[in-house]
Amino acid sequence: MTTPAQQARSRGPVGLHILPSSMTVLAICAGLTSIKYALDGQPHLAMALIAAAAILDGLDGRVARILDAESRMGAEIDSLADAVDFGVAPAVVIYVTLLSTQPAGWIVVLLYAVCVVLRLARFNTLLDDATLPAYTREFFVGMPAPAGAITLMGLLAAKLEFGDGWWTSQWFTCIWVVGTSMLLVSRIPMRKMHAVSVPPHLAAVLLAVLALVAAAAFLFPYVLVLVLIGAYLCTIPFSVRSQRWVAAHPEAWEDAPKERRAARRAIRRAQPGRRPGVRRGIRRPSGQSMARLRLRKPGR
Repeated sequence: MTTPAQQARSRGPVGLHILPSSMTVLAICAGLTSIKYALDGQPHLAMALIAAAAILDGLDGRVARILDAESRMGAEIDSLADAVDFGVAPAVVIYVTLLSTQPAGWIVVLLYAVCVVLRLARFNTLLDDATLPAYTREFFVGMPAPAGAITLMGLLAAKLEFGDGWWTSQWFTCIWVVGTSMLLVSRIPMRKMHAVSVPPHLAAVLLAVLALVAAAAFLFPYVLVLVLIGAYLCTIPFSVRSQRWVAAHPEAWEDAPKERRAARRAIRRAQPGRRPGVRRGIRRPSGQSMARLRLRKPGR
């Protein structure tokens, strides 16, 4: 039987053990500092710090799992950090830079911040629900808080890239903030990034795309943010379709994503009335077309 001291030694050095929590604290500092730069009239730095907080939020949990440093305290700190970094900070930054002169500005940013907190509370509740099927772990319920913050920052990115226009008007800004808030508290399934599998033959293409994204982050950062927001919103219908298919096929709940794709292809091929030649828009040439091409029909 191992003693507590032996268990502590087996978990690794203390310095590495607190690394995930240190990253979470740095994320909190980045989120709060973004408010300071927004108040100082430097929205580009505020936006960069919120993006840095999102990156740190995506890394701290993975680092904790790699180092076997997961703890209840770390989970609570992470949840509070998300409320600050992706709820309070983006709301204040958007209010200061775009909505401070609008009567309804404070109301919509309050709505956004409250929706982030509600979304985080629901996420924590679902984590403790052991009755949910295994496939539900592959989907978020509603837009995740970091994605909501980046989506909200799209308003600021559009202003910094293109200047003032209809995208900075009061009506569009309020609609965008309210729409993002509704996505946060909605029950729309959105696939988690770690649940997305890339086929081996597309690995080289993915690496090339990542290289282009890295280059665009330095050359066209605001355009890149807008493109990423648009691409993420376009994935929502596919996530809904995938979640509904899995929910309707309990036999595939424990299967890996690759096995599910194979099962879906098999089911589509087995559908009655589906002709192989019709797939992908391929049409069999008619007799007149074969005569025009001087082709002989089989058996002649």
